[in-house]
Amino acid sequence: MSRLDDLRLMSVDELRRRYADGDEELPRGGLTVLREDRRSGARAVAERIMRRIHAAQAEGRRLSRLCAFEQPLWEQGFTLVAGVDEVGMAPLAGPVIAAAVILRPGTRIQGVNDSKQLTPEERDALEPQIRSGCVAVGIGRAEVAEIDSINIYHAGLLALRRAVLALIPTPQHVLLDARRLRDLDIPQQAIIKGDAKSITIGAASIVAKVHRDRLMRDLDREHPGYGFAEHKGYPTPEHLEALARLGACVIHRRSFAPVAKALGLIPEQQDLFARPASRAR
Repeated sequence: MSRLDDLRLMSVDELRRRYADGDEELPRGGLTVLREDRRSGARAVAERIMRRIHAAQAEGRRLSRLCAFEQPLWEQGFTLVAGVDEVGMAPLAGPVIAAAVILRPGTRIQGVNDSKQLTPEERDALEPQIRSGCVAVGIGRAEVAEIDSINIYHAGLLALRRAVLALIPTPQHVLLDARRLRDLDIPQQAIIKGDAKSITIGAASIVAKVHRDRLMRDLDREHPGYGFAEHKGYPTPEHLEALARLGACVIHRRSFAPVAKALGLIPEQQDLFARPASRAR
């Protein structure tokens, strides 16, 4: 009896368990057999498998597009291409965190995207895959005192530069999300909305976001009452209420208007959300 004959005799429950819910592959011609099966349950299994195949093909095409900036560099022999991105520009508290990631040429990690397009669970699942499948990861940060001293825009650039310099080995080319780094003797390219167009920048955005979220959970234990573990320092209603009730703590950015107001440093009527011009991340 052939494997295709086995499929015809197999119960719908077993078909579903092995081929729809499980990861066992159908024998050649098996999909046609199931689609022509008289049993509606067997045809439903075939439809689920087809949807999974189409989704995998679409993801493959998306990942190919996501390598549009890396692939030409890889083909030219640049094997150490780094993507760099930062998070934490908009929060009222905590540091800016940047990550730089060098992926091996040809790397495809399913699901990698701009971190803002992913759920926390998706980011947490992808971050170890990125770290295990890359050549190097560098983390850079700009502290609250630096943010207040040089402004948030330049603090973001500082964190990005530190992330690149933390990479071992040194990258041959750097891709950034709409930024350029001065005094960096490495070829670089700024890509508008790069975290959604470049696989290395997207990977960096995920690593940076996961790193900062974990850091803010740690800081929540050191500074209880503000809810840092939940809002990660962003100006949510809950955070603003806690800020008004408790005042600012040492990780609050004094150069941001809601914090300055809580400290009595600006007039009551001033726009609470005014802050130095920057990309909100």
